[in-house]
Amino acid sequence: MSWGTELWDQFDNLEKHTQWGIDILEKYIKFVKERTEIELSYAKQLRNLSKKYQPKKNSKEEEEYKYTACKAFLSTLNEMNDYAGQHEVISENMTSQITVDLTRYVQELKQERKSNFHDGRKAQQHIETCWKQLESSKRRFERDCKEADRAQQYFEKMDADINVTKADVEKARQQAQIRQQMAEDSKADYSLILQRFNQEQWEYYHTHIPNIFQKIQEMEERRIVRIGESMKTYAEVDRQVIPIIGKCLDGIVKAAESIDQKNDSQLVVEAYKSGFEPPGDIEFEDYTQPMKRTVSDNSLSSSKEGKPELRFGGKSKGKLWPFIKKNKLMSLLTSPHQPPPPPPASASPSAVPNGPQSPKQPKEPLSHRFNEFMTSKPKIHCFRSLKRGLSLKLGVTPEDFSNFPPEQRRKKLQQKVDDLNREIQKETDQRDAITKMKDVYLKNPQMGDPASLDQKLTEVTQNIEKLRLEAQKFEAWLAEVEGRLPARSEQARRQSGLYDGQTHQTVTNCAQDRESPDGSYTEEQSQESEHKALAPDFDDEFDDEEPLPAIGTCKALYTFEGQNEGTISVVEGETLSVIEEDKGDGWTRIRRNEDEEGYVPTSYVEVYLDKNAKGAKTYI
Repeated sequence: MSWGTELWDQFDNLEKHTQWGIDILEKYIKFVKERTEIELSYAKQLRNLSKKYQPKKNSKEEEEYKYTACKAFLSTLNEMNDYAGQHEVISENMTSQITVDLTRYVQELKQERKSNFHDGRKAQQHIETCWKQLESSKRRFERDCKEADRAQQYFEKMDADINVTKADVEKARQQAQIRQQMAEDSKADYSLILQRFNQEQWEYYHTHIPNIFQKIQEMEERRIVRIGESMKTYAEVDRQVIPIIGKCLDGIVKAAESIDQKNDSQLVVEAYKSGFEPPGDIEFEDYTQPMKRTVSDNSLSSSKEGKPELRFGGKSKGKLWPFIKKNKLMSLLTSPHQPPPPPPASASPSAVPNGPQSPKQPKEPLSHRFNEFMTSKPKIHCFRSLKRGLSLKLGVTPEDFSNFPPEQRRKKLQQKVDDLNREIQKETDQRDAITKMKDVYLKNPQMGDPASLDQKLTEVTQNIEKLRLEAQKFEAWLAEVEGRLPARSEQARRQSGLYDGQTHQTVTNCAQDRESPDGSYTEEQSQESEHKALAPDFDDEFDDEEPLPAIGTCKALYTFEGQNEGTISVVEGETLSVIEEDKGDGWTRIRRNEDEEGYVPTSYVEVYLDKNAKGAKTYI
């Protein structure tokens, strides 16, 4: 089957068909281009999706990805990123192996088609020219024959007419002969042109057109084969990435299978474990006994057993109440936790027999104390805890991480030490590299000036020294925390047993409570600072504290020995400044000499408010 023999007369239809074939090829190229754009867009969207859910660096999200479920999710995001990469590979391969090749092939195909049909039109024009010559020769032959017949008839007519002269007859005879010769010449010319046309026509329909149409047929068949190969390539490009996509999906399945709920539960314990032990039982406080109440070291306050306490920041160790809300805890710490003692029957040997007597103090059950604890307004007098709380509210973390519970503080300090050690190693490597370079410059001066490295070497050495000092500081804090934490194998032991020798200290001391006003934990320093009334860091923290203004004066009616935290000793007859009147709890806050303040029982003093108040008010 050949187009040259079967379709010899379908030149125009073949031209339309081949143009349609090229249009189909261009349509397929356009389809592949759009597919590559879709693949790129899909890959981009997948990458953006993966990036969107990636944990942000140096954020809380990054810490959450230590859990196996979050790690599995992170692995899924990474696998999706690789998955997107395979779609990019599909796009690239389709572009390079299909789109580019077919686009180039289409251009070649158009040129070949144009050349073939140009040859066909040229042959067609040639046969048409021959046909026109044949027609012209034929018309001329026909015309000459008619002219010869007319000339012959005219000659015969003149020859038969007796009235015509002999000259006219001879002239008519010669004209008839000329016309006859012209007809013979036209006949011969027509015969020659006809033979030539027939030859040209035979070659046209049996040689030229079949050859041209055969080329066009071969061109069209190559186009069909090429588009089929492109479709196979289209499928192969997809098939080539299927194993890698399968590995990505296998990675997601493997990540999902790696989720360990028990491990995540243990990580929660490690992340939020404070290192403290739950508080012990509260001892019964018998208010019927005429003696000072004491509570155990596991209750909210403890006695000092005669040991003098530091006012305003004396440091001691105590139990943590993690279940108590911060505002309520600070409310409890604002004033002495015991009700004020009744005044003595006679203040002193010099006191008058009928001196002012204190009203009977109602016996508060423990539930009253807890109600007061849960509802009273905070009166913060521990400025160290207040400053730490304010710093935390302002987003400032103490350098020693003292706002964290012991276990969490230990982890933060350990992480800081590890970071510093890495920085030290990095600086050390840099110093070694500079030293080696300096040695090379010394051996080969043409390579550089050794003195130019001295300043850099000095800077690196100073940085190393600074980092080492910083690391030693944090290692000291870490050693302190690790010395206070219970052994990891003995975490079930009660805190009271782990801190022997510290039960004489009270939890009511604001510095000993490891919770600051905003609920964060604070870790105190070693016991050496307990016997220092005003340590340097203590003074620094009070540089910016403004004392409360005095609202009046008071006169001590009886001598009071302030032995509990937050109280102050007064002598009978002594005059002091009042900075906070009784709020209904039986205690008045006073100040002596602008540097010593505390609480005394209201019944022990006579209070005179300033003139801006409603007049003098006496509590007796």
